[in-house]
Amino acid sequence: MSIFVPALVLTLHTLLVGAYLGYRRYAAVSRKEVPVSYYEAYVGEEPRELRVLSRHFRNLFEAPTLFYVLSIIAFATQLTGVLVLGLAWAYVLLRLVHSWVHLGPNVVLWRFRVFALSMLVLLAYLLVITAGLFWAP
Repeated sequence: MSIFVPALVLTLHTLLVGAYLGYRRYAAVSRKEVPVSYYEAYVGEEPRELRVLSRHFRNLFEAPTLFYVLSIIAFATQLTGVLVLGLAWAYVLLRLVHSWVHLGPNVVLWRFRVFALSMLVLLAYLLVITAGLFWAP
């Protein structure tokens, strides 16, 4: 299996969250819960649910960017063995769980634990790829 499959799954997830955000914002403006002028400069208040969704969408462009870069490095250097692929899938699955927690029950302690674990997996992904680059036979 290609190292790009987990990256494509995370990309699709990001696009779906973005589409859902757009839908929810449009609906909020249509129901006059948010004035359209809010979105001109993001000045004022946005309903809590939209603020959480907006923040989550932005979050999908933060640490996952490192994952995408590492996946490209793994592909370019042919470091796509079972361990690398397993770490890639573990990271993506943890990000999906993080989305479920953040956009669902939003229990901060759960969310933090899943996020912290995803960051540890991302660190392991970095270390395994780095080790493969510098200590490969």
